[in-house]
Amino acid sequence: MDRRSLTLFLVGGLIVVLGLAFFVSPYASSSPDGLEKVSIDEGFADTAQEHALADGPLDGYGVDGVEDDMLANGLSWVIGVAITFGVGMVLFGLLRTVRARRERGASEA
Repeated sequence: MDRRSLTLFLVGGLIVVLGLAFFVSPYASSSPDGLEKVSIDEGFADTAQEHALADGPLDGYGVDGVEDDMLANGLSWVIGVAITFGVGMVLFGLLRTVRARRERGASEA
């Protein structure tokens, strides 16, 4: 796969994921997830404590300051996808740099 094809693949995939995050995520089930359901069934859900980021701008699958719940939910997912993609790109860039340095060092030896 050449560089242009890879770029098109990444951009296309990112557009699909961002579209799903924005348009589909607001329709996700509001039922408790597995861990929350077990804590309710076993009777220890009321012992949960807030974490350090509980008052953050993306708490509760929403965006502070956005009044429309569906829009806030979609935006929070888009922001999460963008952050995850950015972190992944940085990590893969570092990996590629390290690999290139190792290959240069091996070819010089």
